[in-house]
Amino acid sequence: MKKGLEELEKLIREALEEKEILVDSVTYLKNSGNYNVLSVVLDKVGGIDLDTVVEATNIINPIVDKYDLTDDSYILDVTSKERGKDNE
Repeated sequence: MKKGLEELEKLIREALEEKEILVDSVTYLKNSGNYNVLSVVLDKVGGIDLDTVVEATNIINPIVDKYDLTDDSYILDVTSKERGKDNE
């Protein structure tokens, strides 16, 4: 799974590079509560707003669908790095 995540992260990074959106991390949490979660945390110089997260999600979603990381069902969670700071 680790190698698959690294390859997926590389594809996502390349796709978002043109928009100057940075990928902070890509993780897969199996059975997080009742759901498996593929989490993509984003950042951008000067900060990232909700519109940018939505734009990035629209770019990431078809990449994830095509890559087919796992046969398990999961939730794709695309968030900003700043979200974690707000919760501290």
